[in-house]
Order: sequence, then structure tokens, then C-alpha cells
Amino acid sequence: MKQAMTAEEKYKMMMDTPINRLIPRLAVPTIISMLITSIYNMADTFFVSQLSTSASGAVGVNFSLMAMIQAIGFTLGMGSGNYMSRMLGAKETEKAQTACSVSVYTALAFGLLLAVSGIWNIDALVSALGATKTIAPYAKDYGKYILLAAPYMTVSFVFNNQLRSQGNAMLSMIGITTGGILNVILDPILIFNLKMGISGAAIATIFSQFISFLILLVLVIRSENVLKPHPRYFTMKAWVYKEILSAGLPTLGRQGLASAASVLLNVAASGFGDAAVAAMSIVTRIMMFINSALIGFGQGFQPVCGFTFGARRYDRVLEAYYFCQRVAFVFLLIMGVVMFSVSTPIMRIFRREDAEVVRIGALALRLQCALLPLQAFTIIGNMLTQSIGYSFRATLTAIGKQGLFFIPAILILPGTLGLLGLQLAQPAADLLTFVFTQVIVVFVLKELKEMRREQEQSVIPKRQG
Repeated sequence: MKQAMTAEEKYKMMMDTPINRLIPRLAVPTIISMLITSIYNMADTFFVSQLSTSASGAVGVNFSLMAMIQAIGFTLGMGSGNYMSRMLGAKETEKAQTACSVSVYTALAFGLLLAVSGIWNIDALVSALGATKTIAPYAKDYGKYILLAAPYMTVSFVFNNQLRSQGNAMLSMIGITTGGILNVILDPILIFNLKMGISGAAIATIFSQFISFLILLVLVIRSENVLKPHPRYFTMKAWVYKEILSAGLPTLGRQGLASAASVLLNVAASGFGDAAVAAMSIVTRIMMFINSALIGFGQGFQPVCGFTFGARRYDRVLEAYYFCQRVAFVFLLIMGVVMFSVSTPIMRIFRREDAEVVRIGALALRLQCALLPLQAFTIIGNMLTQSIGYSFRATLTAIGKQGLFFIPAILILPGTLGLLGLQLAQPAADLLTFVFTQVIVVFVLKELKEMRREQEQSVIPKRQG
């Protein structure tokens, strides 16, 4: 068995490996993890959609709840992970260890709080998430199980991000992939063979997530050169939370607003009936599947970006950014063309029995695919600002898509343009977010180039001397 890299070997890898080999090396396991996660989310939608349109809508309603759980885990995981990666690059291991421990135990506490409060108020919760009267019974059956899993799901997201931030994306992939494959296998067995309906889909999800959590926990504990959460490093000191939240605020903005946007989308769609709720839920999952590959690729970029920025190698930060931007644009251009051309057949796979679901969803999917390549600039730009610790600007780019632009669009367009407004809300937000993000990123790149220039100028006199 191959020995784990020492800290010095990992440092050398981050500093010396050519960017066009290093990022794919770190990204491939993450891409697989993200795709598997997206596939088992789609599996839930697919199998539950075979039950009824209302059941399909319930999965969309509970997607908002899943987004809340992810917001907790990703905020603490990405926040601590980015800080850890910068501290490891600067060789300040104890600070990285403290951030690791604080984020894990904080995630567990917040997960428990969400589980208890959510189950206690389940009726009000599903109503607030946008469930219609016909969708609500299915949404409660699904949601109560998801809430039970909230404590260990939040911790899993933290482990996942921390492993990637330390350059151990392969370990992260093992836990996520195993759970995802298990979910896809269990879904049809529990839903149809054991006749558990939508509850079977939820049980398959939380059992699979628990297995992923156990695998990630064992890998973190037993792997060498991986920082481990330990009670003696836990502290309530303000500086730790400041560092974690400073790096994690963009993720909180993105994930938190994604949850709010999902609720508002469900509420707006419910005004056009269960078919609209189901259609927009399916389209959301399809677009998540496409974007998951890009996000996975970008998460291979983030540890490189944070590590090299912490080591003051601004040349490598810039090289990594431009490399990722080019690859992402080409990938999304191809995916956009393909998905645009097969939008109707794709929708029929999920809900062939309901022509209205297919009609609504196919147009919404085509409209979003038309602007898909722009996501390359938006997502990679946001990851750049977040990874180098530019918290305020990263937060602005993160909240643009689902907050600054989508929320007003979903509140205004359906009321003025009807069903078409519902379908246009996300594409309109994507276009405005692209413009907004590029304005910010242009200035960040200018600053990085100036830092690189100053560094090069300071090195020249030393060489001459």
C-alpha cells in the first residue's frame, strides 16, 4: 500500500507540480464525488417521480431542507478548509488544527439543533418550504427522516471539505462515492419492492449518508498527515470563529441563499399547480448534476489556490485560475449544447406520465442551458476570491446568483409574465450574476498581478547582489 505523503512532500507537490497536472490530479476524485452525490439526488427524484407528480414535488420541497443542512456543513467545512489550507501553506499547523476541531464540533451542535426544532415543527416547516396541500403529506414523510440525519450529515460535509483542503481529495471521494452508490441501489428496493413509497427514498438517503459519515470518520482518524478533530483543540475563542466564518461567509451566502431561493421557487411554482413544482424540481436537479462536475473541478483548484497564496506564489495562483477558467468554459459549452438539444427527452425520463411537467420543464431547461457557459466565469471567479481570503468580495460574488438577482427575479417575473416568468427567473439571474462577478474579479486579478510584479521586482536585486 502506498504510504501517505509527508507534510514536506505535500508542500513540494503544491509548489512544484505543473498546474495542468496538479489541478486535474486533485480534481478528478472531487469531480467523481460531486457527480455521485448529484446522481443519488437525481435517483431520489427519478424513482419518487414514478409514484406521482405530488410525490415528485415533495422531493423538490425537501431540497430546500437539504440545502439548509448543506449550508451549515459547507460554511464550516469550506471556511475551516480554506483557512487550514492557507495555514498549512504558511506552515502554521497548530492554527490549522484548532480550526479543524472547532468546525467539526460546531457543525454537530448546529445539526442537532436543526433536527430537534425541525421535527418538533414539521407541519409548519413543510408549509413554509412551499408545499401545496396535496404535496404536504409526502413532504412530511420525506422530511422527518432527513432531519434525523442532520447532525451527522453536517459533520460529513465538514470532513469532506477539510480532506480536500489538505490535498486528500481521494479520501473524500471514497466516503462520498460509497454512500452515493448505496443510495442508488436502495432507492428502488425500499420504494417499490418493500412498498415504502416516498419514506423509502428518504430512508435510503439517510442510511447511505450515515455510511458515508462512518467511512469519512474512519479515514480522518486513521490516515496519516490528515488533521483530526480533537476536544483539546476545541475553543470558543472569537478569533477562530472569525477566521472560519471569514472564509466561510461566501459559502454561507451561496448555500443559505440557495435554500431561500429554493423555497421561493417552490412557493412561486405552487401558484401554477403541482406540475410546475415537480417540473422546476426536476430541472433544478438536472442543472445541479451539470454544475456538480464544474464545482468538483473548482474544488481541485481551491486547495492549490489557497496553498500557493499562503506561500506567496502569486504566479501559480494566476496560472491556476486561468487554466480552470478555460477548461470550465469548454466543458459547459459542450454540456449546454447537448442538454439544450435533448431537453424534452430528458424530462420524459423523469415524468413521462404527465405531459404538463414535461412541457414546463423542457422550456425551463433550454433557457438555463442557453446561458450555461457563463457559469464557468461566475463559479471559478467566486472560488478564487474565497480561496485567497478576500471574504467580502467572495461573499458578494457568492450571493449574486441566488440572492441579489434570483430572489428579486422569482418575486417579480412570475407575477408579470406568468409561467414564462417562472421559467425565466434563473436564466435572468445567471446573466446578471455573470456581469456582476466579472466586475469584481477583474479588480482581484489586477491586485494579484500587482503583487506578483512587486515580488518579482524584490527578487531581482537579490539575484544581482
